[in-house]
Amino acid sequence: MANYSEEQVEYMVGKYNLTPSRETVEALAAEFSKSPKSIIGKLAREGVYQKAEYVSKTGEKPITKIEIVRAIAETLNLDENNLTGLEKAPKGVLKLLCENI
Repeated sequence: MANYSEEQVEYMVGKYNLTPSRETVEALAAEFSKSPKSIIGKLAREGVYQKAEYVSKTGEKPITKIEIVRAIAETLNLDENNLTGLEKAPKGVLKLLCENI
């Protein structure tokens, strides 16, 4: 026997597509007396689940210090190996430098 009827799946997909969020998953889990993982699994199998992207405390997509150093090297037309050790500087300083060159 299937965990969800076709009507339930259509309902879940419709609700989730309107508001794709963790809160919607939690509400559907409570409504169907299932675990959030079960709901996520079904939505993923239906091809509609969107994994939440990690963001930093400042609300930005995280970037590593090495990526910032690469961007600096590219902007200055240098080989990133010429900037060895720069990745040890504080991230805020690297971001400031990258934004101002």
